[in-house]
Amino acid sequence: MTEDALTAEEAAKAAVAIERGRLLFTQECEFVMGVRTEADLPKAELPEVAFAGRSNVGKSSFLNALTNRNSLARTSNTPGRTREVNFFRLGGELMLVDLPGYGYAKAGKEEIERWNKLIEDYLRGRANLRRVCLLIDARRGIGAPDRKVMELLDKAAVVYQVVLTKVDKEKAGALAKIEQGVATEIVRHGAAYPEILATSAAKRLGLEAARASIAALADEE
Repeated sequence: MTEDALTAEEAAKAAVAIERGRLLFTQECEFVMGVRTEADLPKAELPEVAFAGRSNVGKSSFLNALTNRNSLARTSNTPGRTREVNFFRLGGELMLVDLPGYGYAKAGKEEIERWNKLIEDYLRGRANLRRVCLLIDARRGIGAPDRKVMELLDKAAVVYQVVLTKVDKEKAGALAKIEQGVATEIVRHGAAYPEILATSAAKRLGLEAARASIAALADEE
């Protein structure tokens, strides 16, 4: 097969994946429940994709943009507002799981410990968890709190994918350097998925690729 034919085939596959993602995310997405303790975690029935990130990384805005909703996940300028593990059912095919933001220094020590334990309890032994989308602010890159979560995911053998947020805030040259730095770092982590997603909820950048990537997880056996 010629290089041109391979390119055409790859383009066709990409188009199919993007359309699958679009169709999945046009389905109803409904809030199921929010939990604060391991005992309250729902029975695992659907494939799950979880979303983790530092407080104020833009996780709620990303989820709202991804699902074409304005208020699926509550947004706020105050870090640390998401204090539960929130479950959203997407079209009866997938569960989207919004994890509490981490790294919020102004939260009390006991509150931080409770959040961390809740995240660890969820991640440990969740057999239907297909992937964690680890959101990283493109302006900051990977920081110490992110590395702690990456180490936790490595130890738990939970596959995670880095999703850069707010990429519209960086110029193209600076963004390319940030992406290269992230790519260089994640190769050292056994559970890290190699593809990096660059997104902006405000400018709606990278959402098609993100939806396609998540839809593929819903289709896994």
